[in-house]
Amino acid sequence: QVQVAELGGGSVQAGGSLRLSCTISGLQLRRYATGWFRQAPGKEREVVACITWNVGSVYYADSVKGRFTISRDYAQSTMYLQMDSLQPEDTAMYYCAQAKSFAPGRCEFGSEKRGQGTQVVVSA
Repeated sequence: QVQVAELGGGSVQAGGSLRLSCTISGLQLRRYATGWFRQAPGKEREVVACITWNVGSVYYADSVKGRFTISRDYAQSTMYLQMDSLQPEDTAMYYCAQAKSFAPGRCEFGSEKRGQGTQVVVSA
C-alpha cells in the first residue's frame, strides 16, 4: 500500500524560501516519476514539478522555473522541493504524488495516491 506524507509548509514573506519534503513508501520508486502539484482556493490544480527516480529527469512548470528545485534521495525514499524567491501567487496547498505520466516537457497527475498536503502561504 502506497503511503505519502508531506512536510515543510509554512508562512513566509515574498522573496523568502521554503523546503518541502515528501516521504513515499510502498512504491518501487525507480520505476516511476513523482512530483508536486498545488491547488489554491478557487483555482485549478497546477502541476509544479516532477522527477524520475531512475535517472533524475525533471519537469518544471513555467511559473516556477528558475525558482524551484526538485530533488530526490533514494536511500531515504524522500523527494524535496526547494522553493526560493517565493511570491504571493505561490500560495496554495502543495501535494506530492506518483505521476500518472512523465515525458520531456510534460508531467501529469491522475488519481494516484497523494498525501494530505502542506500549506504554503506567501505574504506580500
